Amino acid sequence: MYYHDKRLQYPVTVDKPNPQFARMLQQAIGGVEGEIRVCMQYFFQAWGNRAPTTKYRDMLLHTATEEIGHIEMLATAVALNLEKAPASLQEDGAADGIVGAVMGGGNAKHAIEGMIHKNLLSSGLAAMPMDSDGVPFNMSHIYASGNVAADMYCNVAAESTGRVLAVRLFNAAEDDGMKKMLHYMIARDTMHQQQWLAVIEELGAEAGNLPIRIPSRNRWKTRTTITISTPRRWTVRCPKDAGRAVRRWTVAESSRSSPIVRWARNRYSARHGPTAARRTSRSPDTYRYRRACRR
Repeated sequence: MYYHDKRLQYPVTVDKPNPQFARMLQQAIGGVEGEIRVCMQYFFQAWGNRAPTTKYRDMLLHTATEEIGHIEMLATAVALNLEKAPASLQEDGAADGIVGAVMGGGNAKHAIEGMIHKNLLSSGLAAMPMDSDGVPFNMSHIYASGNVAADMYCNVAAESTGRVLAVRLFNAAEDDGMKKMLHYMIARDTMHQQQWLAVIEELGAEAGNLPIRIPSRNRWKTRTTITISTPRRWTVRCPKDAGRAVRRWTVAESSRSSPIVRWARNRYSARHGPTAARRTSRSPDTYRYRRACRR
């Protein structure tokens, strides 16, 4: 359940309407860096969170609800930039082939094909759930894995790119009202970015979350490095164990079916096989190892 307040989170005013800037604002609504993306991402992450405590779930729901308010602010800004545009600007737009086709009630499909934008007038001078190129938002950039740490890294990236977009829009804005609104949104994006970074820190930061954890009984099989320390022994180490040997195999006890041992044996044979061994002293260890490799 949501409570709706008719007041905007930040008042939106436009003194100098600009239809071109309205099209740019569409990227902040329905683009991959836009507010619809982060809003839906936070909602689905929260709905999929089944932790014993609701701390992070509540945080995601609160932030997602705030993003709805950001979408409302941007949609209002788009409408004001289009609705209050002088007639001369609308006439200039009608002179364009694409805009003219839409305003004239014709089929603009052929005029739009191959171009980089879709005119906003097809929505009746209002915002649409699409990006600045006219591509509808399709939820393809929503990341909700069910792993809190992984999702938080995705949220940091989403807020960071959203903040970059807001800064670029701020630099492109000429109207004071638009600059004030974007200044507010930049501050909120910064706060959200720091909020998710604080969650990552609370979960153990990089040392406790990277690489993303899996069940412990299979952890040593995921990323394994093999060091051939002597001709008769391999040492298998996992990055998580900070150099501590997890398991050791010798030629006599290693399984011929093990892919790790097979890889190490083949690699050692290529570097120190029979041809290379003939150039070294035929010690008992070398002789026994050569015979093991040939099997």
